[in-house]
Order: sequence, then structure tokens, then C-alpha cells
Amino acid sequence: MSSSAFLITSLLAIGQVAPAQVREVSPIQLESDIPKDWQETLPVQDFALRDVMIPMRDGLKLHTLIIVPKGAADAPMILQRTPYDATSIMAGNSPNLRDRLFPGDRIWADAKYIMVMQDIRGKHGSEGTFVMTRPPIGPLNPTRTDDTTDAYDTTDWLIKNVPESNGRVGMIGSSYGGWTVVMALLGPHPALKVAAPESPMIDGWMGDDWFHYGAFRQNNLDWFTTWNGRKGKGASVSREQSDDYQELLDAGSTGDYAVKHGIDRLPWFQRLSAHPAYDALWQGQALDKIVAAHPSTVPTMWLQGLWDQEDIYGTVHSWEALKAKGLGSTNHLAMGPWWHSQINSAGDHIGPFKWGTDTTAWFRQEVLLPFFDTYLRDRKPARPTPNVIIYDPGEDRWDTFADWPGAGSNALTPLYLQDAGALSFAKAAGGENGYVSDPSKPVPFEPLPIKMDDHATWATWLVHDQRFVSTRPDVLSYQTPILDHPVRLEGAPIADLFMKTTGTDMDVVVKVIDVYPPTDAEHPELAGYQLPFSLDIFRGRYRRSFEHPSPIPVGKVQEYRFRLPTVNYTVKPGHRIMVQVQSSLFPLYDRNPQTFVPNIFFARPSDYRKTTMTVVFGGEQASAVLLPVVGRSTSKP
Repeated sequence: MSSSAFLITSLLAIGQVAPAQVREVSPIQLESDIPKDWQETLPVQDFALRDVMIPMRDGLKLHTLIIVPKGAADAPMILQRTPYDATSIMAGNSPNLRDRLFPGDRIWADAKYIMVMQDIRGKHGSEGTFVMTRPPIGPLNPTRTDDTTDAYDTTDWLIKNVPESNGRVGMIGSSYGGWTVVMALLGPHPALKVAAPESPMIDGWMGDDWFHYGAFRQNNLDWFTTWNGRKGKGASVSREQSDDYQELLDAGSTGDYAVKHGIDRLPWFQRLSAHPAYDALWQGQALDKIVAAHPSTVPTMWLQGLWDQEDIYGTVHSWEALKAKGLGSTNHLAMGPWWHSQINSAGDHIGPFKWGTDTTAWFRQEVLLPFFDTYLRDRKPARPTPNVIIYDPGEDRWDTFADWPGAGSNALTPLYLQDAGALSFAKAAGGENGYVSDPSKPVPFEPLPIKMDDHATWATWLVHDQRFVSTRPDVLSYQTPILDHPVRLEGAPIADLFMKTTGTDMDVVVKVIDVYPPTDAEHPELAGYQLPFSLDIFRGRYRRSFEHPSPIPVGKVQEYRFRLPTVNYTVKPGHRIMVQVQSSLFPLYDRNPQTFVPNIFFARPSDYRKTTMTVVFGGEQASAVLLPVVGRSTSKP
């Protein structure tokens, strides 16, 4: 007997080698060590994965993954439609479904929902042509299909071909995925029983992804190349420098940068850059107005982050439009202390601000799942779904409201800008002060160096400590005395500034800031912190009309009045309220040349000019931020 045979026999005798593993193997291998048809013997999974192509009414098929939990029967379906690759819903190779999902999806696995993820038309595994946020069938879309019909056809197929389901479908999705939910609501299938658009793209010109009040958001150039450059996922724009601030500044206009990187050859950039004003292209896709004109009865929870750095406009405006139509009973508003899509991950903090609980986990378990179970499983929730639930970051707590703004009041309290950097609820006697805005030295939107495709810094830029710019000569800072009582804010502040300029165009940036006390023994990292809780930018050429821009008359006072993002915030005693005014947030927003040109995308180097901006106080031209100040009108959830 050979020594190896003796060893195997000995091991068998003591039970250390299973008999099925013992066979004679030649030490000489003449053929490849890679078998032709080998497959791993997999452990038993706790789910079934079906990869299907679902036909649409025009014959094209959309790639769809259906995930059925083991033992599912009479189960509801949760549908998500995405341009970001349906296969991304799962990661790794664990046989346990929960281990392969993002935190936001685990709640559906735990509740034994059938999960459906679909590539939208023309992206990744789906057939057809991709059109960016394809407009509804009508003047901008003369075809027979849109994302409303695709959602309808998908739902119809699912209820007929997934035997484990109970025939009821809910839709959810964030960002572009949230947009697909809203599109489905324009003509919902009868089996669509409940929906939750999360931070949906609603109006890309007014205040969601592409523009804010006409100022273009240059971070989207990476989005264009990543998702428009390929049917699958492409790459972000290549960089020659490590700082986007300097790279985009050196490039010149946004159009110059686009030409340099070939972005100008992308049809979506061509279309977008040819329509810088709020014309028919944008008006025809303003979904807040469209859903109000074609409202559904599907119970819907509109979700958004209070510091959503991408889509801070659409949720609250859609909810307000539907409420105005008398549909407040079936439409709910929820806003958490989150960055864009943070609802789908951990929510125990944002930047240096730590909450007393994981706000997203709590919300998903206590509000979102019961809301879906109500309509998909006929399960009465332990507590009725609140009409409105919004986090108060100042008090570190959830508040619920019967209506919004608080107590049903639309009253606004002016907080007046004053000379010498003062801020007061009393109107100033008069005066003015100013600053020089130089397009060659724009104010950065976050501390340098800037890398806009770095998610860690990009996601939290709206909570950055504003001391990094507060001493710049081109940033005016006004603040109240130290507060001796809490100031409670519920609603949307309004910037109402009276300004004049030595140029013929300008941007106005307004930030409302909570200034923390100068010392904090428990949290020294927050000592003196300047936390912005509502800010936005407005392009001056649109002060009279969003559709028809006009030059600003040199040296003449003009009013710039625009809504700031919604807040539910308590500024505590010992803090101050600050308002900052400036004329750029670069490179997030493109530079205004401060000379009126037909299209800022293609401004020439000679168009960019240094100008003096002047803020006016007092009298009929009293610059102020109008705050939604209220008494306590809320209850804890």
C-alpha cells in the first residue's frame, strides 16, 4: 500500500474524511484545470430571483428583477423603477436576502414583500430609447408611451404573472426613481394602491437637479457623462486638477467646459443649454403642476430631506399643489434631517450633528412600513399616519402636524437687515452697504479643495460651517443679538432683498443660519458653528419673469423676492440668527458674468466683469428675510 493510500485509509478509520471525497487522482494533468461546465454548489437561498423581460404596449421589453421571499404567499409587491441599473438592488452573493440589500430595502425583505426592480426604457437591460425624464405624452412627447404607461403595463403584467402576490402593488423610489413614482401617479393602474416618492425630481428648473431659479448646477456635468454617455453606467468627467473650483474656473463658461470634455455632443446637454429660461421645455415637465391638474386617489407619502442637496424643491411643492386641490387626506408630507436619499441608509447624524436616534430606521419602521401595510395588507397601523411629520433639528425630535404651515397660518415675520451687520425684527431707519463681486474670485459653496463627485463631502455641503466664508469681503453677514427665548419656525422663509448693481445681471444668494454659542463643553466641535438651515440662489435676470429674462438697470434698486427651502426649526436661547448675502456659490452653480448676455452657458471671457452690489435698508425698500415664526403648534409622534 502506498503512503498516500495508507493515510487516506487511516483518516477514514477515524472519521475525518467523508467516503464521497475519496478517489484516486492522477498526479499528471494534461488538460485545462478550468472545467467547461463547472458551477458552484450553492447553499439554499431564502429567496427566489427571477430575471424577466416585461413587454410594454408598443412591443418593447423592460428588464425586471423579481425577488420573492421563501414561502411567500398572498404577498404584496413593492415596485421600483430606475435608470441606475436594476441589478444594483442586490450586492454580494449571500444566500440570505437581507444581507444583500441596502438598509432602506431590508424593511421590505423583513416584512416578506415581493420586491420588483426595473430598468427604465433605454437603460441597462431594457429595450428602447432613453430620454431624460421623458415628458408625459403630449406636446413634448408625441409618442404612445411614457413612464406613466410603462409603469401601468409593468403593474398589469406583475399582477397576472407573479402567483405569490396578492395582486396589490406599492411604488417607491428616490431621486430619478422618485420621479418615476410621480409619473406612475398620472395614470395609475387600479392595482397600484400606495406610493412614496422620495426626493423626486419635480421641476428641474425651479429648484431640483438642473437649476435653482435659473442658476445652473454644474455638478450635473458628471451626471450627464455617467448616465447619458452610455446605455449602462459610464464615468464621471475626467479631471486635470484635484480641485473642481480651480478646474471649472480655468475652463471659463459652462459651455467652454462642455466643449473641452465633449459634453456638448450629448443630446441632453444640447437641449438643456439651449433653454436657459423657464420656457415650454421646463413648464411642460413641471410635475407639481401636472399632478395637481391630473390628481390620483392613490394614498401617497411625499418624502424629502431638510438638507437635500439635490432635490429640495419637488416634494413640498407637489404636496402643497395637491393639498390646494383638496387632496390633503390622501397625500402626506414627511421631511427628515437628511441629505439626498439618506432615507435609504443610516440616519443617526448628518455631518457633525448627531441625533438622539437613527431617524431613518425609526421612520421606515414606525411610519413608512405601516403606511404601506395599511393599503397592501389591510393592516390598521398602531397610530394613524400623520398628515405631516417633520423633524425639528434644533429640538432633535419629530413633530407631527394636522396641517402645514403650522397652525394653518401663512403669516410671515420680517427679520430686517440693518447697517453694521445687525439683524432685527424692527425695521431700520435707512441706509445701505455693499460688496464687490468678482467673477474671477467667486465664493465657494464648500471649503477648498472641492471634489463634487466625492459623495462624502457632496452629501453634507448644506450643513457646512459657514465661518469658512463669513469673513470674505464679498459676503455680507447680518446677525441678531443673542436670543433670550426660542424662535420657532414652521414653513418656508422668503428672501425679500432690495439691491442695486453696477452691472446688468447678478445672482443673489441668501442663507439663513443658526449661530451656535461660542463655547460648548459637551460638544466643542459645535462651538460657534454657523449652521445654515435654509439657503438658495436666485438669478437676477429672472426677477420680473422666469420665462422672459431682462437686463438689470445699472444703479437702480430692484426687488429680489424668492422662496427659500422649507424649515421646521427651533433656534434656541443663547444662539443667534444670521443672514448671509453673496452673489456666487461656485463651482456648484455656474458663474453669472454680471453682464447681461443672451445665454450664460456660452458667455465669453470678456463678459465676466467685477461689479459692486449694494443692499438697501429701511423705508419702502427694507431688505428682509420673512420668517414663518410661530408658537408651539405641534405634537410628538
